[in-house]
Amino acid sequence: MNNHALLTDLYEFSMANGYLATLPDDRWAVFDVFFRTVPDDGSFVIAAGLAQVVDQLKDLHFTAADLAYLQSLGLYQPDFLDYLAHFHFTGTVSAMPEGTPVFAREPLLTVCAPLIQCQLIETWLLNILNHQSLIATKARRIVAAAAGRPVMEFGARRAQGPDAATYGARAAVIGGCASTSNVLAGQLFQLPVAGTMAHAWVQSFNDELTAFRSWAKVYPDSASLLVDTYDVLKSGIPNAITVFKELQAAGHQPVGIRIDSGDIAQLATAARQLLDQAGFPNAKITASNSLDEGVISSLLEQGAPLDNFGVGDKLITSGSAPVLSGVYKMAALTENGRWQPKIKLSNSRSKITLPGKKQTYRLFHPHSKTAFADVITLADEELTAPLTVTNVDPLSTFSQLTLTDFVAQPLQVPVVSKDAQPVETDVLAIQERTQKQLAQLPAATKRLVNPDAYPVYLSPKLAALQQELMKEHQQ
Repeated sequence: MNNHALLTDLYEFSMANGYLATLPDDRWAVFDVFFRTVPDDGSFVIAAGLAQVVDQLKDLHFTAADLAYLQSLGLYQPDFLDYLAHFHFTGTVSAMPEGTPVFAREPLLTVCAPLIQCQLIETWLLNILNHQSLIATKARRIVAAAAGRPVMEFGARRAQGPDAATYGARAAVIGGCASTSNVLAGQLFQLPVAGTMAHAWVQSFNDELTAFRSWAKVYPDSASLLVDTYDVLKSGIPNAITVFKELQAAGHQPVGIRIDSGDIAQLATAARQLLDQAGFPNAKITASNSLDEGVISSLLEQGAPLDNFGVGDKLITSGSAPVLSGVYKMAALTENGRWQPKIKLSNSRSKITLPGKKQTYRLFHPHSKTAFADVITLADEELTAPLTVTNVDPLSTFSQLTLTDFVAQPLQVPVVSKDAQPVETDVLAIQERTQKQLAQLPAATKRLVNPDAYPVYLSPKLAALQQELMKEHQQ
C-alpha cells in the first residue's frame, strides 16, 4: 500500500500551517463527504473505496523525504514541519459501508478530528471515494442492463493509469461484475479473473482453424474462441464448430465463442442458430467491443441471444459520465471546547450545506422490505412518529411531509474509532451486500432511464438549524 501523505493539494498544507500558527491547537472539526448530482442522470451512487480510506488513515505518515521536500518549498514554519514529522491520525470516521446506495446530499463519510488533520486528508480521501464510487455506480448500471447475464470487466488497458485499472476493477465487482481481466486486481483483492484470446492469437497461425485447434489443445476445458478475426459466419463459427466437435469427441465440453466487432445483434442471432444446429446449444456467446448499459439494453431489446458481456473502456472510465463530484465540507467546529455547527452559503440553494454532526436513516414501512425514503438527522436525534420532515431537494414541489408509520435503519457506522467494527475487505461479500441493499430500493428508483426521484428528507431539528444559520449569516 502506498502512503498518500503528499497526495494533497498545496493549499491543504498552507491552511494547515496557518491553523497551527493562528488557531488553538485543540480545535476539532467535523467534515462530511457528499455529492450533489448523480452520474448518467441516475438516482443514486454505490459507495465504494472505504477499505482503502481506512487503510490509508491507519498508516498515514510523512517520511524524511516528504519533509525535506516540503521544507524546500520555503512556505512552512519549522514547528509545522515538526508537527508533520510526528503526524498520525487521531480522529474518528463514520461512513456508509461499501455497497450502500447513497443519494444526493447524504453524508457518505464523516470525519471528526483535529482541524489540521481534517484538512490534510481531504484530497486523497475524495480521490479514492469519488473514483471507486463512480466505477461501482457505472458497473451497477451495466450489470442491471445485462439482466442477469454475467458482465466481465475488461478495462485495464483503457483505464487512466495502473491504480485506476486495479481499484477500478475492485469497484466494478462491488457494483456487480462477475469477474475482471486484471490479474493484479485478482491477486490483490481475490477477485475472479476471466478472459479468452486476442486477435493476435489467431493471426499468429497460418489459418484460423489451426489457431483454434492449438488453443483447444492447450485449454481443452476452457475453450472460448474469438470468431471475428476474419469473418464470423463464413469462417469463425464453422471453424469453431469443427473444433468443438473434436473437443466433444475427446470428452471435453466447449465453453463458447466471443464476438468483438460487427453487427453483434445479427451476428449473435446467426451464430446461435449455427451452434444449435451443430449440437452445441450450451455453447455461450459473449459480446464485447465498446459496450455500455445503453448498447447492452439495445442488443437485448433486439433479441440478441447473448450469454455474457465483456465491458472495457466505457466501464473502467465511466465514459458517459467520467466524474463523481463528491465534496468535503466542514459541518461543525469546536470553539472554547463546545461544538458549533457550521454552514456554507451560496446563491444557489442546492449548494448550501447541512450543518452539524449528522446521521442518515433509511425508512421502511413496518413489515415491508422496500425502503420508501431516507432522512438526514442531527446525530443525537431520535426518530419518533409523527415526524414532519423537509425535502432536501430545494426544487421539490412538496417540501414538507408528515411521516407517521416507519422503521428507521441507520446507514452510517463507525469505521475508525475505539468502538469501530473491522471494515469488510472481502469484495465478493461487499458485492453481496450491494445486491441486498439494491433489493431494498423501489424498482422505479433503479430505472436506468428517467428513474423515479427517491425522497430524501431533513429532520425537523436539522432543517431548523440550517434555517437558523442561514438567517444568522445573511444579517
